[in-house]
Amino acid sequence: MIYEFEGKIPEIGNNSYIFGNATVIGDVHIGANVWIGPGAVLRGDYGTIYVGSYSAIEDNCVIHARPGEKTVIGEHVTVGHLSVIHTGKIGDYAIIGMNATVSDFAEIGKWAAVGEGAVVKNKSIIPEKSIAVGVPARVVGNISEDYMELWKKYKENYNSFCTRYAKNLK
Repeated sequence: MIYEFEGKIPEIGNNSYIFGNATVIGDVHIGANVWIGPGAVLRGDYGTIYVGSYSAIEDNCVIHARPGEKTVIGEHVTVGHLSVIHTGKIGDYAIIGMNATVSDFAEIGKWAAVGEGAVVKNKSIIPEKSIAVGVPARVVGNISEDYMELWKKYKENYNSFCTRYAKNLK
C-alpha cells in the first residue's frame, strides 16, 4: 500500500514494482526499475527515504530515518530479506545480506557487502568493495572482480522482476 502522510506523497519511478502488501509511507522517493518485495516497509513519516534506480528491497525489510534526516540507498543495491536500514547511506551496487542491520548514520561504500545477520553500528563506515560480517560488523575481506560480475547477473534478475511480476503475478 502507498500512503500520503501529512501532505507528503511517495514518488515512484517508472517501471518500479511494489508488492501489494508492502508499505510505502510519506516522504519516500523511489527510482526507476526498483523492486520492493512482500512485507517491506519504507516509512518516510518524519525522515526522508531515497531508493536509487535498479535496486531491490527484498521481503520484509524495514527502512526508516530519524526526524529531519535521510536514508539513502544508491542505485543497483540489493537489500536482503528482513534487513533494517535506519538513517544509513548505502552506496551504489552494495549488497546488504539477509537479516542485516545498518544503524543510524552508518555508511556502506560502493560495491561493499554486508554479510547475513551483521550489525553495522551507528556512524560506522564500511569502505568501498569491502566485505563486512559479524556483530558488530567488521571488515574481513575485499570484493573481487569475479564477485562483482556474478552479482551483476543476480541484480539483473531482480530488475527483471519489475516487468515479470507486473505481467505474471495472479
